[in-house]
Amino acid sequence: MNEPINYMPGIAENLNAVRARLDTAGRKHARNPESIRLVAVSKTFPGTAVREAYAAGQREFGENYVQEGVGKVTELADLPEIVWHFIGPLQSNKTRVVAEHFHWVHSVDRLKVAQRLSEQRPTDLPALNICLQVNVSGEESKSGLPPAEVAELAIAVAGLPNLHLRGLMCIPEPSQDETVLATRFGVLVTLQEALRQHGIVLDTLSMGMSGDMEQAVAAGSTLVRVGTAIFGGRAAKSAPPAA
Repeated sequence: MNEPINYMPGIAENLNAVRARLDTAGRKHARNPESIRLVAVSKTFPGTAVREAYAAGQREFGENYVQEGVGKVTELADLPEIVWHFIGPLQSNKTRVVAEHFHWVHSVDRLKVAQRLSEQRPTDLPALNICLQVNVSGEESKSGLPPAEVAELAIAVAGLPNLHLRGLMCIPEPSQDETVLATRFGVLVTLQEALRQHGIVLDTLSMGMSGDMEQAVAAGSTLVRVGTAIFGGRAAKSAPPAA
């Protein structure tokens, strides 16, 4: 039996509140608010919730699980401007459907996965936008490659056909300590600059979620992934298998 979804009232109102938070944070730190994009993380929520957010002007959505995400991509194919981001761990045996259905993949941390995405991206589609996921907190339970290995992977991925290496992504440990968050997000900023020295120019830092979006914007995030503050929370249950 499925656990009940705990909707927050008014997805449109929630979106407006999140946008206001991002706008305020951007202006506080002398950022152009238009340089900060919002991805609404719709994992575990039905297509009807995505439609409601789309009707409120949201165009970019993130999914964590392959089967669920592909189902929504198919269900909502009538929405002409929708952009789909795959943001969850990706096993190499699931790359084909992701390459065929998504516009972005944020969670690449192995060359094998990148190579398969490149080989399996349909040639009639634009290049698949790629972010490398970096484990900025060193947690063994977290996906992502160590910062020291980013340059080698970035150089390899940048040379693959059918992919467009756009940026870096991280998910730091939950923390209320702004110094800790600034340090974690700062790892991506430092890596971005280091890659520039290798001739790899990245325009995307995928950082920040519902609880730390302001700190991420302060650090330089250009793409914030927000789920709970838009759609609400789901009662605790066993997570679907990593996909």
